[in-house]
Amino acid sequence: MSMLTSHGAAVESDLSQRYGVSPDAVRTLMGAIVRGGGTQAQFSHPELGGMGQWSQGGMTMVGDMFNTGLQNLVNNLCTEISNAYFQGAFFPPPPQSPAMQHQGGPSFQVQGGSFGSWWPAELGHPSSAGSQNNLSYAIFPDKARLAVNLGGQVTVYDTGEHLIGGVGQQQSGDASWTFTSQFGTVYLNQLPVVSGAGAAPAPSAPSWESNPAPAPAADPAPMPAAEAGQGDVFAALEKLGSLRDAGILTDDEFATKKAELLSRL
Repeated sequence: MSMLTSHGAAVESDLSQRYGVSPDAVRTLMGAIVRGGGTQAQFSHPELGGMGQWSQGGMTMVGDMFNTGLQNLVNNLCTEISNAYFQGAFFPPPPQSPAMQHQGGPSFQVQGGSFGSWWPAELGHPSSAGSQNNLSYAIFPDKARLAVNLGGQVTVYDTGEHLIGGVGQQQSGDASWTFTSQFGTVYLNQLPVVSGAGAAPAPSAPSWESNPAPAPAADPAPMPAAEAGQGDVFAALEKLGSLRDAGILTDDEFATKKAELLSRL
């Protein structure tokens, strides 16, 4: 078990006594919050309901999902540990490189301290990260994302409701990589891909050819000559009637012109 600084030992003792939990449970949360940069934690401890996660100002999840009392306990502990994290170091600095802590198996290592930057920058700081053989991974519980670097190919997965924990490999190849969560074994190739290898290509913008502009409305068809002629005759008759009514044409003149126009029909 990692040694504590005087500040870390005081925090562990105080919280253990006030909250009635073991020093080991408190130290587990302290280590998780250190890995989470002081604002988030992903942990696993039997006193805390098994696997769980906490995010400052966000949700608190524990293995016993409907135990609100345990959720409040974990949230209060993590909040106090987070505040203490920014007041001093919990663990002595390593002599050279960042410490590597064993987790989940003899060949599995989780990185503590500072992290690399092979994952997309918008994911921020992971709660935990590690590597095994040619695979590296980083977990971002506040964004429900898991970033995996397999042989130089970075893929980001949507973890949904899973609280991702340990990692294992049954055979060679990315399809055999498995993680664990509060729901059991999680197969990497069954998680939805957000970006990277296997991601669905973004739909391209439709070209003007796929959505052609509507054709201009056709001019109305010209009226047949016979119909046009009939219209002219009727208009002339109406005009003749107006001239007769106005006294310009006599009845005989009107009758003569009318007969002449009607003969055109």
